Amino acid sequence: MYKEDRLPQNAKEGILFLLIISVISVNTIAPIIVGLERGFSIAVYMETLKIIPIMWVIVILLVRAVAGPLVGKIMPVIIGPTDGFNARVLLDTLLNVTVLSIFLSIIGPWVGTKQISLEPFQQFLHIWPRNFAVAFWIELLLAQPIARLAMKKLHQRQSIQAHQL
Repeated sequence: MYKEDRLPQNAKEGILFLLIISVISVNTIAPIIVGLERGFSIAVYMETLKIIPIMWVIVILLVRAVAGPLVGKIMPVIIGPTDGFNARVLLDTLLNVTVLSIFLSIIGPWVGTKQISLEPFQQFLHIWPRNFAVAFWIELLLAQPIARLAMKKLHQRQSIQAHQL
């Protein structure tokens, strides 16, 4: 893996990184998408809060079981050894958000309405581009930078502690 102080360096840090991104993402993306769908109000937001824990678990499972492995196979095909950190982050974010937004544009309405129906498939071409755009910009401008900053601060603290020994 590409070694960078703004990225996790081991499994424990990977879990922390995933938790930071997923908590930020689920708590911002879901309310925005539901608000765009049903209108922005306190009542709609309170209803959204009820499904956030379920969506968070679904997001974690999809990242670990689907998006992560798939993106892990695609990245080496596209990214070259001379490509920089920003190119890698942008492509990784683009690919992960694409995969996750496809699945969550179908699963999200099922969780929100508490029923499995064909409606998400019928509305897919209408809802997926909007969902992708919301998720992509939240990831790119909010969730990913905060998680990378946390990793950088963690590695700085580890480096200081190692030098003090």
